[in-house]
Amino acid sequence: MSNRVGRAQRATSESQISVVIDLDGAGRSDISTGLPFFDHMLTAFATHGSFDLTVQAEGDVEVDAHHTVEDTAIVLGTALREAVGDKAGIRRFGSQLLPMDEALVEAVADFSGRAYFVMNGEPEHLQWQTIGGHYATVINRHFFETLATHAAVTLHLNVRYGRDPHHITEAEFKAVARALRGAVEIDPRQTGIPSTKGAL
Repeated sequence: MSNRVGRAQRATSESQISVVIDLDGAGRSDISTGLPFFDHMLTAFATHGSFDLTVQAEGDVEVDAHHTVEDTAIVLGTALREAVGDKAGIRRFGSQLLPMDEALVEAVADFSGRAYFVMNGEPEHLQWQTIGGHYATVINRHFFETLATHAAVTLHLNVRYGRDPHHITEAEFKAVARALRGAVEIDPRQTGIPSTKGAL
């Protein structure tokens, strides 16, 4: 493991979550949330971000996926923020335009220290679709907004077009992972913190 490792935990009456992320990993993952499709998305996130990622989550999935997905975003964002540290030497900005069959998604990230989230373009039918009988795609927006908030990242996520809920959702996770990967990458020309203020 590198020195850019973040660890975070959260325990409530609704879920118990632990996350370890290594920004300089090789895309290895150990994911268990009790939600198979969400496991698949987090595995894709690790693979395409080239992050080594461990997520262990136990939640009230018999009630709904919402608590587990939201709380995982909180803990993942917190771990990501810890891993990036003072941001010295990073590129800071990252972007990715990513296709998955008929879907095309764009993600743009800035490790500004200012949490902000903008999302556009998800088709209306994603407000009531469910994947695998347990993952309601209406949670996509909330997952990424919560992740951005707790990672202190400005994140723009635009669904250019698409139809299949699985393809759109997977393209979102992969595009965000690739954008974050680019943003946290070490820039050999950047010796300090990439800001005119001297701090992020």
